[in-house]
Amino acid sequence: MRQFVLAATLSPMALLASCGNAASGDSAQTQSTPMPSETISVSSGQDLNAQDYGTFDEPWAAEFAPGTDTLFITERGGTIKFVDTANGTQGTVTGGPEVDYGGQGGLGDIAFLPSESSSSLDRRTIYLSWAEAGEGDTRGAVVGRGTLECAQTNACAIEGLEVIWRQAPKVTGRGHYSHRLAFSPDERYLFVASGDRQKMQPAQDTSNNLGSIVRLNLDGSTAAGNPLAGEGGISAQLWSWGHRNILGLQFDGQGRLWDLEHGPAGGDELNLVQSGGNYGWPEVSGGDHYDGKPIPRNSTRDDFIKPAVNWTPVIAPGDFIFYSGDQFAGWKGAAVIAAMKPSALVVVTIDGESARETQRIPFEKRLREIVQGPDGAIWVLEDKEGGRLLKLTPG
Repeated sequence: MRQFVLAATLSPMALLASCGNAASGDSAQTQSTPMPSETISVSSGQDLNAQDYGTFDEPWAAEFAPGTDTLFITERGGTIKFVDTANGTQGTVTGGPEVDYGGQGGLGDIAFLPSESSSSLDRRTIYLSWAEAGEGDTRGAVVGRGTLECAQTNACAIEGLEVIWRQAPKVTGRGHYSHRLAFSPDERYLFVASGDRQKMQPAQDTSNNLGSIVRLNLDGSTAAGNPLAGEGGISAQLWSWGHRNILGLQFDGQGRLWDLEHGPAGGDELNLVQSGGNYGWPEVSGGDHYDGKPIPRNSTRDDFIKPAVNWTPVIAPGDFIFYSGDQFAGWKGAAVIAAMKPSALVVVTIDGESARETQRIPFEKRLREIVQGPDGAIWVLEDKEGGRLLKLTPG
């Protein structure tokens, strides 16, 4: 591990020099001697200490196995790795799916059941999402469930992985899969974010599940009591619709579901998700089409649910958490967002059903993923090849 100090500031400045990347690989790795620290003065009065736990190839998602200090990481090309954060040891997971890699597609989210918390990895259920190829140059996101077994300190395997849900229909292109996963607080339901696949209009068509959030039982079957249950078929899966490209899906401390999604040219959104809610895409947006063609604003249509907060210019969110730890006391209950453009941590304070950005901390590189650790530290993964895994603690 390498240790350095990262700046926190409210102004849109670039992060200054930091230490080099640590090597990573498939074999076990032992802790290295910490490197010298760099300090950057900040206007907010808060520095962040950062420890480098190695680099990864296009990391996309990460999750701690509940009850452990082991963080599992998906790489978009199809590899699953893990890091024992107590000692820096790395390992690889075999038995993962064959993914359709390209564009925004590949291996996606990873999730574990909190009820299976154990201090030992042993055997537990694992959920994954990924892009799957179809006929005629089409693709779609899928969700799979299997059993993770870790018989060695640097190797785990997934047994019995099977697909339990699919985006439908499969379409051409390699964008806007979304495929983020979230369990309801009572662990009865699995919520899946399903992007509009850059086709726009399907998000307003409830006969498909593109541009929607679906609510399933843990085995992938359609949950009872969904808002369009009476229509049967795919419609019965839907919890909400009118979404674009959801890259964050989280429950807050009150048990409410929120989503974080990319807008077009402007209009990134944080939404409080309601059963049966229509969030307006592509009929309304806080942004416009990339070619400059205008889109009516959210305020012009009262039949669509408006975002709690939206960003123009965009922040290009990678993922977010609701912080519940004690290390960053001022952020407790806030949404903390990993942003890619501009690269930053974005802190959003929640007040009832409204929200507002209250802090922005620039980073040197794009941030793809953010996770809260068991001790309340914040972990982030940088985007693209050579993305570092960084543990953040207060300075």
